[in-house]
Amino acid sequence: MKNYIQDGNILSLTAPAALSSGDGFLSGAIFGVAVKDAASGAKVDAVVEGVVELPKAAGAINEGVLVYWDNTNSNVTTTSSGNTLIGKAVQAELSGASLVRVRLSN
Repeated sequence: MKNYIQDGNILSLTAPAALSSGDGFLSGAIFGVAVKDAASGAKVDAVVEGVVELPKAAGAINEGVLVYWDNTNSNVTTTSSGNTLIGKAVQAELSGASLVRVRLSN
């Protein structure tokens, strides 16, 4: 097919701030996880599909629930208001856990 570009699992996006490898971020309405370190304004490859482990807000998260990116606090939350839907939790995490595994679905 002559108009095929790529699979789309990894996209080259503009870093909205300085990023470290593994940092989640929003580029407009696209959520991605930086593959490598990047300076603010630089292009960075970002994983936009698949399962990633990200920092989570306080509180328990149940397996299979919708999760959102809190761009202010740079973490995953179950609170939809004011946050961006990024996918579903693929395993339950207790309130004290600092990370959660998320299946991204942009």
